[in-house]
Amino acid sequence: MRTTVTLDSKVLQTLQQVSRANTKAKAVMTAIQDYLRRHQIAKIKDLKGKLKFDLSADEIRHAQR
Repeated sequence: MRTTVTLDSKVLQTLQQVSRANTKAKAVMTAIQDYLRRHQIAKIKDLKGKLKFDLSADEIRHAQR
C-alpha cells in the first residue's frame, strides 16, 4: 500500500542509519514492526500475576516431553 507522510528528514536519515536499511521505506517498516512487537510484549508483561496456572514450571516442562 502506498502512503504519503511528512517526516523530519534528519530523523528519517538517522533511522535509516540505525536500522541499516538501504531504503527509507524499509527503515520506516522496520521501525513500525519494532514498535508493534514492543507493544505486544508490553501487553504480555501486563498479564504478569493475572493468570493462574495449576501446574508448576517443572510439571509443564516434563509434560511436553
